[in-house]
Amino acid sequence: MARRSRLLSLAAVLATLLGALGVTLLFGQGRAEAHGVAMMPGSRTYLCQLDAKTGTGALDPTNPACRAALAESGGTALYNWFAVLDSNAGGRGAGYVPDGTLCSAGDRSPYDFSAYNAARADWPRTHLTSGRTIKVQYSNRAAHPGDFRVYLTRPGWSPTSELGWDDLELIDTVTNPSQQGSPGTDGGHYYWDLALPSGRSGDAVMFMQWVRSDSQENFFSCSDVVFDGGNGEVTGIRGAGGTPSPDPTPTQPPTTPPPTHSGSCMAVYSVQNSWSGGFQGSVEVMNHGTEPLDGWAVQWRPGAGTTLGGVWNGSSFSGGDGTVTVRNVEHNRVVPPDGSVTFGFTATSTGNNFPAGTIGCVAP
Repeated sequence: MARRSRLLSLAAVLATLLGALGVTLLFGQGRAEAHGVAMMPGSRTYLCQLDAKTGTGALDPTNPACRAALAESGGTALYNWFAVLDSNAGGRGAGYVPDGTLCSAGDRSPYDFSAYNAARADWPRTHLTSGRTIKVQYSNRAAHPGDFRVYLTRPGWSPTSELGWDDLELIDTVTNPSQQGSPGTDGGHYYWDLALPSGRSGDAVMFMQWVRSDSQENFFSCSDVVFDGGNGEVTGIRGAGGTPSPDPTPTQPPTTPPPTHSGSCMAVYSVQNSWSGGFQGSVEVMNHGTEPLDGWAVQWRPGAGTTLGGVWNGSSFSGGDGTVTVRNVEHNRVVPPDGSVTFGFTATSTGNNFPAGTIGCVAP
């Protein structure tokens, strides 16, 4: 929620002021949240971030719907495309998540995804054939047991109409599907076969709700599709014309490999505030394991023209290859199971406030 960002921002400023006086502010530990949305058929947030990637840290979507969503909901939401969640949904759907907010988790996510509810016909879309079986891919950015409920809009629905529960019919439920790739990476995902209903044509939305069995947290995902005889092709994004890989190659690949993710540790990057020539950011370090995480380190490559300044609740090191590594300090060294800690920083910037490539946990 916006309130969360404001609180973190105020806390970060307070930490900076106290740090200048030699006083340490201890941040409380939080609860780790899982992360994931549909990658095939691609959700609005997933395909919009593919469209927006430039390889420099700048987000520059070519699709008009994605461009409007970025302008309204901001870059932090799009950079965290996998976090359309409600921590307290507990499997509730109709009557709990209001109509018109299904694609933003009822506007209860820690990030502002409200713009992705826009009723418009120019979202990126996946082309499918009615009656065929497709292999669904759903990001396992943080893996957890649970059910995946798959809905499809009813025949006659219009993409320029607000999406409500009465527009949907349940077509599949899958429990604990198989996984491929590593959790915590862009390409890791759950997968299963889905038989599409026959007799369909035209535009539709495939809506999915991931209901965790080990938590009240749920995830929500809206994928725009069109039944026109297609085989999974995606249109409406940068370089469209085929089926996107779940782990696409950046437009400008980094000169060094991305960080190797370490076990159950996961890092989530946010821009809390920005101004001409700089910004304030934060990184939430999560432990999705069943044992305490004893020591952590996070590494990323800042966007072009970005240089880190002060860091609080962490110790930073700049590598000769252009990467930045932030390690724990003593008071936040241990992260409990399903818990999280946060460090903050300021940076000078020419406008590329997001990492150029992947951010991830590395060996401390």
